[in-house]
Amino acid sequence: MLVVTRRPSERIVFPSLGITVHLLKWAKGAARLGIEAPPEIPILRNELLPTLDAPVRRSSHDLANTLSKATLAVQLAQKQVETGRSEAAIATVNIAMESLESLVTTHRSPAPPRPPAPRRCHALIVEDDVNQRELLAGLLGMNGCECDQVGDGEDALAYLDSGRRPDVILLDMALPRCDGPATLRRIRADERFARVKVFSVSSTPPHELGIADGPTGFDAWFAKPLNPQRLWEVMQESVCGPNSSN
Repeated sequence: MLVVTRRPSERIVFPSLGITVHLLKWAKGAARLGIEAPPEIPILRNELLPTLDAPVRRSSHDLANTLSKATLAVQLAQKQVETGRSEAAIATVNIAMESLESLVTTHRSPAPPRPPAPRRCHALIVEDDVNQRELLAGLLGMNGCECDQVGDGEDALAYLDSGRRPDVILLDMALPRCDGPATLRRIRADERFARVKVFSVSSTPPHELGIADGPTGFDAWFAKPLNPQRLWEVMQESVCGPNSSN
């Protein structure tokens, strides 16, 4: 500590730091000082330091605690899964997710406004293979598409006769009782179904089945093995977009 005696108007200089302290006035036991320093050196009164430091220390402490809790929860959940305690693991993972969500809520910037959600799409899957239609319904459902399922053309026509109107029918060709081409012809011949889209989902191209293009044919054709992403993109464009209608 440097101890010096200075009179008013005298200075203390720190040449290596570029700082100069001026003693401006001394009265009633208090000194009035002027301090010159480079702009990159902050000058703070001592009594302000705890106030400025506290939020930083508190934020760092809270962050460490939150991350620690989330890490412990994930590790515990892993052990619970390994020992067959699946329900307990789910509850533990929820604890980790809540901890991490609190960090996101605290630190994230305001979210930009979301665009309007597209209207939900409704599809009827006509497929005699139970596994194929359930898997396709599951994939489309993950995209927000409501799916009904039937196993052949007769069931599909009965579904439509009941008054239900899907946005799109995904129609296999090789079906029991009433096959794909016969089902399509009956749908196209009925004015009640004029606005329903019909997509072929088959390993056989429509032209090999004698199905013409145009209003009497399919609105789109998708070969098996199916590319579900491409199917969904076309459904979005043609029947599930925000401006489409039944």
